[in-house]
Amino acid sequence: MRRGDVDRTETVDRGRFPDARTPWDDPDVRSEALDWATGQLAAHGLRESGHRQVRLRPWSVLVRFSVGGGHGDRPVWFKAVPPAAAFEAGLAAGLAAWVPDHVLAPLAVEAERGWCLLPDGGPLFRQVLDKGAGTLADWEDAVRSYAVMQRALVPYAERMTGLGVPSARPYEVPGLFDTLLAENAALDREERTALEALRPRLVEWCAELAAVGVADSLDHADLHDGQLFRPAAGRFTFFDWGDALVGHPFSSLLVAVRSAEDRFGPHVPTRLRDAYLEPWTGDGIAAGDLRRAVSLAWRLASLGRAASWGRMFPAPGAPAAPGGAEAAHWLRELHTEPPM
Repeated sequence: MRRGDVDRTETVDRGRFPDARTPWDDPDVRSEALDWATGQLAAHGLRESGHRQVRLRPWSVLVRFSVGGGHGDRPVWFKAVPPAAAFEAGLAAGLAAWVPDHVLAPLAVEAERGWCLLPDGGPLFRQVLDKGAGTLADWEDAVRSYAVMQRALVPYAERMTGLGVPSARPYEVPGLFDTLLAENAALDREERTALEALRPRLVEWCAELAAVGVADSLDHADLHDGQLFRPAAGRFTFFDWGDALVGHPFSSLLVAVRSAEDRFGPHVPTRLRDAYLEPWTGDGIAAGDLRRAVSLAWRLASLGRAASWGRMFPAPGAPAAPGGAEAAHWLRELHTEPPM
């Protein structure tokens, strides 16, 4: 290679899905997307300075560009998602305008095609924890910051659904449950019967949750330690909105608590709950009612997770499909008592 040339060779990581076929395997689609991404890099005064790394999954494509120029030597990321999650690009742009201090602001978006070009956000919170530089107190700071963001987003709920973000408000959850149960072929007869018997209680949970009076907002729906950056102590940046919903904000705690619990143990749930609820106090809702709402939203959150898998892998009648199996897993979670 001559001096000044750029190595544009690619390394491709297909993870646990080596045989999955995606639109990225179509050379025309791939060329169109990369042309858009490199054009946007140039518009920001950036130039490629190394080879590309591609992370290919059935639900997304990530291309890591090594760049020089105005962005220094930090990488820039291109992300493409399937049509069912195409709202993510427009949502990312909206969040950057509404809550800029809390989110990773894209360099460019192509909302109709679900494309984003994203700057590097610094170290993932997971990386910080893996190095032993983070504690459960950091998780408490993270959920407090996330709750502050959710409160700020309450006025934008309708604008988010207008961008195509799926809606799973408490009054909509029983209908969502019916659809998920009817379309999932991975449940056996006994499981289906048990879930059908649970429906009257589910309706009661939804009514009770709505009556607490916490307004609907954005639910990330997959908030684990790999979905936020910690660029500095006490600072957190949230990203990756492909599973997001507009619904009860407290549902976000399900995945966050389980992520922290895996690392820090069984005392996690109440600590994170209490930290998360701090920004929600002072609105005239009793503390006991807020804690009860967390338990109810925790239980119903599994339906949002099931719906996400169903959107990404719409394959009714195919129990072996990843979406069907994962959605069935989350439907079974309705039987699990909340840990708080």
